[in-house]
Amino acid sequence: MTQVQDQLSEVAAAISTAAQAVDGDADASPVLVAVVHEFDAKAAKATKLAAGGMKEAREAVVELEQAGDSAKAAAEADPDAGEATKKAVLDAHLSICMLKAKL
Repeated sequence: MTQVQDQLSEVAAAISTAAQAVDGDADASPVLVAVVHEFDAKAAKATKLAAGGMKEAREAVVELEQAGDSAKAAAEADPDAGEATKKAVLDAHLSICMLKAKL
């Protein structure tokens, strides 16, 4: 269980990096900013839920992956967001997908 929590912490760090990237990107759309911030909020919630046990961890990861899917779609749809911003969001999405595959 500790391993999942550790990996979830790494995922949360990648998501936080994405949130910082959208905040620093003046050309990112308000929709992208909002969706990535929701992704970041879900990461904080998932980290807390994962402490409850393996079932809770799985549910949190699934919910987090859904938020990541939305963030990925928003990044890909935003024509004005910078490439570094898009990469940060896609990297965060990939990190949660990889964790889910391990569960």
